[in-house]
Parts: sequence; structure tokens; C-alpha cells
Amino acid sequence: MDIKITPARLKGKVEIPASKSIAHRMLICASLAGNSEISGINFSKDIDATIQAMSALGSMIYIDKNSADIPDLINPPEKAVIDCNESGSTLRFIIPVASALGVETEFHGRGRLPQRPIDIYIRELSKHGITFSYNNTMPFTVSGKLTSGVYEIEGNVSSQFITGLLLALPLVDGNSEIILTSPLESRPYVDITIDVLKKYGIIIQENENGFSIKGNQKYTPHDDKVEGDFSQSAFFYVANALGSLITLENLNPESVQGDKKILDIISDIKRDGFVKVDCSDIPDLVPIIAVLASFGESESVIYNAERLKIKESNRLETTASLINNIGGNAEVTADGLIIRPTGNMHGGIVDSAGDHRIAMAAAIAGTKTSGEVIIKGAEAVEKSYPDFFKDYENLGGIVNVISME
Repeated sequence: MDIKITPARLKGKVEIPASKSIAHRMLICASLAGNSEISGINFSKDIDATIQAMSALGSMIYIDKNSADIPDLINPPEKAVIDCNESGSTLRFIIPVASALGVETEFHGRGRLPQRPIDIYIRELSKHGITFSYNNTMPFTVSGKLTSGVYEIEGNVSSQFITGLLLALPLVDGNSEIILTSPLESRPYVDITIDVLKKYGIIIQENENGFSIKGNQKYTPHDDKVEGDFSQSAFFYVANALGSLITLENLNPESVQGDKKILDIISDIKRDGFVKVDCSDIPDLVPIIAVLASFGESESVIYNAERLKIKESNRLETTASLINNIGGNAEVTADGLIIRPTGNMHGGIVDSAGDHRIAMAAAIAGTKTSGEVIIKGAEAVEKSYPDFFKDYENLGGIVNVISME
């Protein structure tokens, strides 16, 4: 679907959808605990993938509006087939969980997911009872039963690998240790994991160079509501910084979500006219930070974002294309972007490349450009925020569908 955004300021109230990061983790923990209910979920393709994954592993999950009721403890089958769709979180969280349950699992995926690496798991899980039938793509099969021990993980890889192990290792016989062989990046996502695990009765001990996990722990039932997603709120906060007047609701000011950093970034650019942002902990914010910086006063630098090359798109390249195609000046570096304001954000054509964050960032840019912004493949928002353009229009945004192809 291709749409046309006509420049207009946004005004009104918007309820920010539930945190996708927290919802993934809660659904897995609640499934392993049983007798739990999670409310406030905003369903998307990624969240649906995790629900279907846990169902395939033997969880009974009943959906009612924006809630998931999980009455029974998970009853693992001998074999399972899981379609992760395009969700990297689902894939990397579920591989070790299925392994800890001893379920032979065939994993499928779409889009760029089959190319996203799982080499860390192949290296480490293979030392602990797991066999991979893998040929550098999907589908692939994981079999065996995970054993305890020492897992050595680079801290500068996706934190999803660490989260997957933190979810799984409490289930195995014997104690385990995750040793970080380099400094931990994307730390806030690990903090979210530990916070959610604690709510479901699982204790993780952090030490100087990693984490210690006692085995044979039991997930305990817990009812909870998913708080609003600061990574989604970032789009509307930036819209406000560009002149809109939006009241954002459903956010927890005490949240441990790392993407709350967007508030500090906006303050910095308002004060200084530019930003230099280390995005190692906040990679999902890069496209909307680039939009914000394009309307700044002088050169901004985004760095430590190399892992964005293997997201739903090569997000460094697609973010640069977004900015350059609407009149800005973005240069891709080895690990990030340099944004040079041009003062001539005239609008133009943006290809989402199937990436939800590119589509949403382009729409926010379109509130401030002097001309229209056409977004190709705007349906990409269904991955994480299916109602984005509905909310955008309710705030006064002008959206016209120009092609359904």
C-alpha cells in the first residue's frame, strides 16, 4: 500500500500502544507459569508470532480484546513447528525456551528474518545438548534438551540472545552462568527481561561480568498489564518537537525502557541544535532521531548502530534514503549516520523497504516538510503498530491511499 502524507501539524490525545518488548516477555513467562492474565496488549504481527509460538509449545492462550488469558501450565509436545513471521524477538527468545523444554522444533520465518544470524546460539547451545539442522536460512530444526553450564556471549551482539538464555536457563537442571566477553550493549532490554522475570518468580543474579542463574526455578502465576511503548511514543514526541501538540497517554514515567531516552535527545537538540547520540542501547530510535536531526541547526552524529544493518531492512541505508529523498542530507558511516540539516525538507518519495520504523518516521517527517511525502509499502506498520495511521489521522494528519498494491 502506498500513501501520500500532506503536511499538517498533529493535535490531540493518543494512547500509546503497549510495549512490544514487554509483551513478548510477559507472554512467554505467563505461558511457562500458567494461571495468568495479561491485559493491555496491542496485537501486531510480531506479538501474534510469539503467541502462536507458545501455543505450539503447549500453552493454552485465550485472546479476548486486548487481553491474553493463560489458565494452564505449558504442556510441551515432542515436536513443534513455529512460524516466527518477521519477528526476531520471537525467534531468538523461543530457540532456547523450546530447547529447555526438550521440544524438537522447526522454525520458519519471512522477510529478512531467515538471514538474521543465530550463530551465537549454534555455537553455545551446541555445547549444551542441542543439535541444529541449519543451512544459513529458514526453515531449520533444533533438537535435544538444554543443559546447564557456562555460556559465553559477546556483549555487543543483539541482547535478544541474552534474553533468550535468561528466559530458558531457570528451567534446566543445575545452575548456569552467562559470561559476557565484551561490554553489554542494549542494556535496557536486558533490564526489561530481568524485571519481567522477577514478576513471575524468577531470580537472576547479576555479577561483574555477566549473570548467574539457578536451575530448577519455577515460573509462578502473575496477572499484569503491559505498559505503553516508549519506542512507539518516540514518533509522537518528535512530532511535538517539530511543532505538533499531542498529549501522549499510557506511558509509565518510572519505566525501565531504554527508549525513554528520546526525551533527553529532544531536550539536547532543542538546546544545542544538534545531537551526538550513542545508539548502542537504543537502536530502534535511529530512524526517528535522524528525522529530528534533519530539522536541527547543525550536523548531528548517530553512532554505535552497526547492528541496524540486519534489522527488517538495512536500517542505516534505508534511514539515509528516507532523509535524502525528502530533501535532507544523511551519510552512512561504518556504524551510524551523519545528518546535515539542509533547511529544505521539501518532501518526496520514501520506500519503507518493508520496515515499520521507516514508514512511521517518514510520516512524522511529513508533518513538517514543505511538500507531500509519499510512503511506499506503508502497510509495514502492521508489524508493530497496526493502528499507527488511524491514530495519525485522528490527530489531524492527512493521509491518502494512492495505491493498494
